[in-house]
Amino acid sequence: MSVNVILEVQAKPENIDELRSVFEAEVKVIGNQDDPLNLILFETWETRAQYETYLAWRSETGALDALGALLIKAPSIRFFDALNI
Repeated sequence: MSVNVILEVQAKPENIDELRSVFEAEVKVIGNQDDPLNLILFETWETRAQYETYLAWRSETGALDALGALLIKAPSIRFFDALNI
């Protein structure tokens, strides 16, 4: 069963355009109507373990540190199963 990953970020005002352009080139991005600095990235992965391996690789390359510098606070990462109810 696949896993849906929701990554939520709160951008620094001066970095919102950069974040949007970077994220939109890679994943589905959802913007908060009430807070334009709040973005949700929605991804589907085959397994949580695959995503965690990817995230570890991104950390090793320094990409997560670079992302953190553009944010007000640490991102939130949540994992969801499709229940098809």
